[in-house]
Amino acid sequence: MTRHATRPPFIVGIGGTTRPGSSTERALTTALAHARSRGANTRLFGGKELAALPAFNPEVTTRTPQELAFVDAVRQADGILIASPGYHGGVSGLVKNAIDLLEDLRGDSRVYLDGRAVGCIITAAGWQGCNTTLAALRAIVHALRGWPTPLGATLNTAGVSLFDKEGNCTDVAVQRALETVAEQVLSFTAPSLTRRAADDCAQSVA
Repeated sequence: MTRHATRPPFIVGIGGTTRPGSSTERALTTALAHARSRGANTRLFGGKELAALPAFNPEVTTRTPQELAFVDAVRQADGILIASPGYHGGVSGLVKNAIDLLEDLRGDSRVYLDGRAVGCIITAAGWQGCNTTLAALRAIVHALRGWPTPLGATLNTAGVSLFDKEGNCTDVAVQRALETVAEQVLSFTAPSLTRRAADDCAQSVA
C-alpha cells in the first residue's frame, strides 16, 4: 500500500483552442509546469489533441486511438486541470466535446471525476465572459462528480498579451493565480492516492 500511496500524483491538463500558442493553452501549460515543479507527473491534451477527437456521439461505441488515450489518461488521473476560452458566455465546443467523451467513465468503479479536484482556468475578452464561463465549467465539473477548486483562474485577454513569445506568463497576478489553482489540485491528491491504494490492495486480496 505504501508504494502506491507515495507515488507522484498524476495531473491531466485538458484545454486550448484550434490556434497554436493560444492564451488558453499557455495558461494551462503554466499551471501544469507548476504542478511538475511540485513533483507531479503531468500530461497535456491541448488544442491539437482535442481537435483530433471526433464529435462525441453516445450511440457510437467504437473509439479511435486518440479517444482511448484521452479517456485512459483521465481514468488514471489523480487531479485535473481544465482550461477553456469563453465563447459567447460558455465553454468552447472543442473543450466540451472532450468532456462529453468522459461519459465512457460512467461504468468505472470511480465514476467520471468522482473524488478528484478539478482546477478551472478561463480566458475571455472581458470579465463577463470570464465569469459566466467559469460558472458553466464549474457546473459541468459538479455534474461529473468532481470537486472544483476554491479558486478558478480567470484571465481577461481583452487588449492585452499575458504571455510572451516563449509562452511565459508576463503578469505576476495571473502567474500567481495559475500556480494557486495547480497547488489546490495537488493538495487534494493525497486522499485520492490513499483511497486508490486501498482499492488496489483490496482488489489484489480478492
